[in-house]
Amino acid sequence: MEKISYAFTDGFTIAKRNVIKIKRVPEILVAVLITPLMFVLLFGYVFGSSIDIPGGSYREFLVGGIFAMTLMFGAHFTGAGLANDMQKGIIDRFRSLPMSRSAVVFGKTASDMIYNVLSLIIMVLAGLIVGWRIHNGIGSALLGFGLLLLFAYAISWIMAYVGLLVPSPEVVNNASFMVIFPLTFIANTFVPAGNLATPLRVFAEWNPVSAVTQAARELFGNIPLGTPEPTVWPLQNPVLYTLVWVVLIIAIFAPLAVRRYTRAAAKT
Repeated sequence: MEKISYAFTDGFTIAKRNVIKIKRVPEILVAVLITPLMFVLLFGYVFGSSIDIPGGSYREFLVGGIFAMTLMFGAHFTGAGLANDMQKGIIDRFRSLPMSRSAVVFGKTASDMIYNVLSLIIMVLAGLIVGWRIHNGIGSALLGFGLLLLFAYAISWIMAYVGLLVPSPEVVNNASFMVIFPLTFIANTFVPAGNLATPLRVFAEWNPVSAVTQAARELFGNIPLGTPEPTVWPLQNPVLYTLVWVVLIIAIFAPLAVRRYTRAAAKT
């Protein structure tokens, strides 16, 4: 129990260090705040008048998908940050300190949750500008935001593991783009899954990104009246399906990332 307490205390210290880092690297703040704003405004106004959602507004349909996509892309900060620390020898400095081995990885994923909260706040404000509204009350909306952040947190553990495997932050950026880009586009993020060709539709229906997007839309009240009920289990139970993926990802990649960090630190 004492070791767990030390891990959380040390992890909080590392998280604080990563947040303070924004002052010294303002480019991070630009990426965290400006990029989400651009996504919502550009997609909302470019596609908002060209794609029809029967019985509803495409901009309201779009925003849940933009939330999911942007938070997933934001998870790459975890991997890039760890790869950068490895490259610059900062991990070697951490190794010399009397701290928990898992604290660096836990602290990094925790600090990126703060980045994601900031991104989400900006996206909410931008969404309100383009016409997005919450129709199910603040309680359901908070559950929707929490689910999005929890899913992004799980993805950050994958990125943490990748960041400890590769030699540089540039490789993390390229790898995350190649994986996250198709996952977020072959989904119901921008168009209903039923509009896709059959092989893509089947993938989209079982894609966890579709589930978290569907869950957010339901909790925000952004599903138009008269929309046909989903015919596959993941989209019929999007909250449960998303939570299953969250637990599965963290259960697999958190131990892998901590073990990889311990080995990497031992070699430095």
